[in-house]
Amino acid sequence: MSLDFFAGQNKNEVVIVPPGEGPSRWAFGDRYTVKSGEHNTGKSLTLIEALVPEGGGPPLHVHHWEEEAFYVLEGSVEFRDRRGSHTAPAGTFVYVPRGTDHAFKNVSEQPAKMLFMTFPGGKERFFLNVGVPADDDTPPPSEEQRQRDVAHGYEVGPAFGDEYLE
Repeated sequence: MSLDFFAGQNKNEVVIVPPGEGPSRWAFGDRYTVKSGEHNTGKSLTLIEALVPEGGGPPLHVHHWEEEAFYVLEGSVEFRDRRGSHTAPAGTFVYVPRGTDHAFKNVSEQPAKMLFMTFPGGKERFFLNVGVPADDDTPPPSEEQRQRDVAHGYEVGPAFGDEYLE
């Protein structure tokens, strides 16, 4: 799906995104499916469904342009910040203020599923830029592809207000 998909604005209409809908990308070894962003909520928020394999998750980083919130649906995820590590089992909500160092890692023996939001919207552009398409029949990326994704994320991150720290 091209970035032109994201040129729209919400015109005071209810937004409904059915299960399985929204562009998906493999990034950092995780599968991210965009449920909302500039295309249907304007710049209000971005909502992404994340499927994180065992041991998966992004490196330590900072978002300089947006707040971020997570809700763990399945599995158990370890969040790191400057205070240490915090285990977040299914049902846990995590809020990350703008400018806060953080990372997460799936510590379950099965894929973890999360919803995460950024405020304001627009963060979906990063995932669509750094990731590779993830259709239902697309296998997870190899470790080599994951490493290329991480390197690409480091390169393009500053253009999206992100800084990678490790």
